[in-house]
Amino acid sequence: MPGDDTLYRRYVALGDSQTEGVGDGDDASGLRGFADRLAEELARHEPSLQYANLAVRGRLAAQVHAEQLAPALALRPDLATVVAGVNDLLRPRFDADEVAGHLEAMFAALTAQGAHVATITVPDLARISPLARPLVPRVTALNQRIRQAARRHGVAVAETALHPVAGDIRMWSSDRLHASSLGHQRIAAALAHALRLPGSDDTWTHPLPPAPLATGWRTATTELRWLAGFLGPWLVRRLQGRSSGDGRTAKRPHLLPVQPDGSTPSRADTH
Repeated sequence: MPGDDTLYRRYVALGDSQTEGVGDGDDASGLRGFADRLAEELARHEPSLQYANLAVRGRLAAQVHAEQLAPALALRPDLATVVAGVNDLLRPRFDADEVAGHLEAMFAALTAQGAHVATITVPDLARISPLARPLVPRVTALNQRIRQAARRHGVAVAETALHPVAGDIRMWSSDRLHASSLGHQRIAAALAHALRLPGSDDTWTHPLPPAPLATGWRTATTELRWLAGFLGPWLVRRLQGRSSGDGRTAKRPHLLPVQPDGSTPSRADTH
């Protein structure tokens, strides 16, 4: 585990849509996301920081392992984040040991090369959507294995699964699959705290101010809109064997300087 005085100069993010930043901005104006936010925080302490983001939306843990690990190792990071597995949770066939095995292989390879590695646990999806209750045992099993693998390799874990605020609907975008801008901000703060960055603390765990209570009719309408607007199209893609990441590449495949003022270059700026 790094100490408070550790400075990072090369940060590489591996993962899927959460790491890419879906839910924090859009494809037209650019995505930010927790990895960009964490890079900006790191740059406040080390202005020479360079940052690459290899994540691609829709990727399963096996695909992150197969497609992103080798490029990440080639960049020789001294810090890496590895966040994947939620797309696996949503598939009909899910094997917690297999998914965690891919995560652990990435933990092992990166730490063996000398990188500090950080990851997160998966929040209770049933608190975000009642329809996700059948996934709770899968989430529990995956989180247990993430923690075990992390202990074996000295990986820092941001325990988003343990704090009720992670289930606050305001922390999630309208599709309920990706964090909102506020959610990405809290994930970045959780990782900074797990890494013991200077100035980090546990305020990311604090609850949000009370929200107005929704009526039963309003709740039902919201559920129907979500089913039609997000879950339905997602199921259609699965049945057709398509992914939201088809044809996409990493938004930031090379190590580039970071501006600590929130103006980290987007995909359009890096090509």
